[in-house]
Amino acid sequence: MGPPSLLGYYSKPTLSALPSPVVTPGGSMTLRCGSQVAFDRFTLCKEGEDEHPPCSSQPRTRGSSWAIFFVGPVSPSRRWTYRCYGYYSSSPYVWSSPSDLLELLVPGVSEKPSLSVQLGPVVAPGERLTLQCGSDVGYDRFALYKNWGPDLLQSPGQQTQAGLSQANFTLSPVSISHRGQYRCLGAHNVSSEWSAPSDPLDVLISGQTPDTPSLSVQPGPTVASGENVTLLCQSQGWMDTFLLTKAGAADAPVRVRSKYQSDKDQAEFPMSPVTSAHAGTYRCYGSRSSDPYLLSHPSDPLELVVSGEGPAPVLSELKAQRRPCPQESSGLGCREGGSEGGSARGASALRGKEDNGALPGTPTLSGFTSIMKRRGGWGRGREGHRADVEKFGLRWRLQARPSSSTSSHSLPRTLQWTQLSTNQSHPDTW
Repeated sequence: MGPPSLLGYYSKPTLSALPSPVVTPGGSMTLRCGSQVAFDRFTLCKEGEDEHPPCSSQPRTRGSSWAIFFVGPVSPSRRWTYRCYGYYSSSPYVWSSPSDLLELLVPGVSEKPSLSVQLGPVVAPGERLTLQCGSDVGYDRFALYKNWGPDLLQSPGQQTQAGLSQANFTLSPVSISHRGQYRCLGAHNVSSEWSAPSDPLDVLISGQTPDTPSLSVQPGPTVASGENVTLLCQSQGWMDTFLLTKAGAADAPVRVRSKYQSDKDQAEFPMSPVTSAHAGTYRCYGSRSSDPYLLSHPSDPLELVVSGEGPAPVLSELKAQRRPCPQESSGLGCREGGSEGGSARGASALRGKEDNGALPGTPTLSGFTSIMKRRGGWGRGREGHRADVEKFGLRWRLQARPSSSTSSHSLPRTLQWTQLSTNQSHPDTW
């Protein structure tokens, strides 16, 4: 069929790729050209080949307003761009305006970019969602597509101060049509070949089922580091799967299949053992297998507080053995403040090895040294530098005779441990 004698007489049709414009190397693709105008024939032309691009014509599919075209096999070494036109068979040389250009993306083998979302992939209708595609390869352009979606977004890459290239793709306002699984690719301007696709990222739309789950925690919302914690998401309404999100985290939600128990659908999210990294605000959602990208309303937020760094065997032992400090005591491990006394944590730092020469159970010099460095000095009395420590149910005194080279912020070279209850002494030199 020859070129049209009159182009643009009718409004342009739409051209889409099914299921998406990304096709594997060597594969084939289905293209659909359609229009609200009642054309009975459509023409598909491949762009960029020569002055007169090769075209093929197909009749409208019976009972529809479009025609189907099959292209391929495709390769990553060339660009695959198309437009389509509509016309009436009674006037075969009077064509519509051309459709928008459709480019098929054929992934190559170069390094895949990463796809992320700053505020998390769960979004409510009407909100704004920005997907960021980036790479350290230095791609000049990026493309974003949705699996089984006809749309393909392209954007030039921007160079960052960190030496990365990236592009932002904004979906706004978000609607349920944006739900699904997305990937992105990168390419250089001097090449027609695209990179390998990024790992998938799911965009989830909340508030699409009438039920709202509840979120609870065992043993409680405030726990010590190292404990075992379980978050429990429950719903009175039917849910196939529950998802757990953490505020401020861009990671994909954790998905757990529900089980029916105690007249509720529920799922457990264990965290064992917890660390300070687990602290934060959590919510859970429910979803159904009929459309896993549509979620329920979120549960009320639950804040998990993780205190401390977790129990250590030595520290636990010392805490169990430690006695209340006497009112008159001013030694390490008793006073809460001041440059001459230690903190309540002092005794635990003195644990060290229990065999320190002649006296089993003698506090170690290395432990004492670490306390002195942390506290900024140690006590000076009439008999020289000294510190009293309660250890293993016994009181000990660390004492050193003053010397001309010893200041209140340095340690002498000869120390003597004295067990105050028996007055047994033990020298310690380093």
